[in-house]
Amino acid sequence: MPAISVIVPVYKAESFLKKCVDSLLSQTMADIELILVDDGSPDKSGEICDSYALADERVRVIHRENGGVSAARNEGIAAAKGDYILFVDSDDYVDRTICEKLYAALRAQEADTAACAHINLFPGGVSSPEPFPLPAGVYGSEEIMDAIVRPLLKDRVGESVFNGYIWRYLFSRAIIIENGIKFSGAYLEDELFLIEYFCCAKKLAVVSEPLYFYYQNPGSVTRRYLGDFEKTFLKSFEAKRALVKRFSIEGIEGWENSTVWAGLLIAIGNEYAPGNPVSLREKRRNVIALCRREPFKSAIASGKPRGAGRRKQIVIDLVSSKNFTILTLLYALKNRGR
Repeated sequence: MPAISVIVPVYKAESFLKKCVDSLLSQTMADIELILVDDGSPDKSGEICDSYALADERVRVIHRENGGVSAARNEGIAAAKGDYILFVDSDDYVDRTICEKLYAALRAQEADTAACAHINLFPGGVSSPEPFPLPAGVYGSEEIMDAIVRPLLKDRVGESVFNGYIWRYLFSRAIIIENGIKFSGAYLEDELFLIEYFCCAKKLAVVSEPLYFYYQNPGSVTRRYLGDFEKTFLKSFEAKRALVKRFSIEGIEGWENSTVWAGLLIAIGNEYAPGNPVSLREKRRNVIALCRREPFKSAIASGKPRGAGRRKQIVIDLVSSKNFTILTLLYALKNRGR
C-alpha cells in the first residue's frame, strides 16, 4: 500500500498535463501512487495519461465519461489505496518535495492532516506567494474551526477572503471514507468538502513553505460564463446550511447573509460575463430579477456587508441603491474588447 495517493482529475489539459505529472513523478518521496482520472477529455489528455501509466508502475489511469470535476475526484477517492490523499489540478504543478514534507510534518506531529502555503501563477510569468492562514506548527480542533471552517462560512465578502483550495492539504483517507465525505457539484464544491472534512479532523500540521504552484487559468470553470450558476449556488448554500446544522457549528452569526451576498456578487459578474450571449439590456433585466428573488432579496434588505474591496463595494453600493443602469454601464466598460 502506498503512503499517499495523488488524485488528478484531467479534462482538456493536454497543454499543462505533462508538467503537472512530471512534477509528481519526480517526488523525493517514492511511496506514492498517482491516479489520473480522465474525465472524458476530448483532446489528447487521455492518451498522455496512458503513456505515463505504461512508463511508470506508480501511475493508474481511470477513463470515464465526462461528469465534472467532483465526480472525477470521487472516483479517484474510491480507487485510492494510500493512507493519505493529495489532490492536484491538472493545470498546476508541485514542488518535488511536497509529498515528503507534508507527510513528514503530519507524522512528526501525529496529526491527521497537513497543509502548506502555495504560489499563485498568472499569465505572463507573474507570480506571488500566498501563505497558509496559520503559521508553521500544529493545531487542534478549535483552532482548525477558527482558521478554516468559520471563515468558509461567514467571511465571504471581505477584501481578503479565505479560499477553499483543496490542493494545499494532505488529507486522511480514513476520515474521508469513514465519514462518507464526497465532492458534489461543479462549483463551490471545494468549500463544502473542506467544511465537512475539518469538522471531522482533529489535528492539523502546517508547513510554511509554498509547495504548490497554482496557475490562475483564464479558461478555468471559475472564469467562464455559467448558465446555471444561480441554481448551483443555491444548492451549495443549502448544503452549507445542512452542514451547519449537522455539526452544530457556532460562532458564525450572520453567515447566511455574508454567503448570499458573496453568491450574489458572483452571480452578477457571471450575468454580465462576455460569454453570456444575451444583449446588455437583457443582462440588466436578468440582474434586476435576480435581486428580487430569495434569498438575495432578503440579503440585500439586511444591509450592506462591510470590509469589501473597492470593486466589490462599488457593486454592493449600486445594488443596494437599485442603480442597475450605472451597474450595467460599468460592467460594459470592464468587459469591453473581451
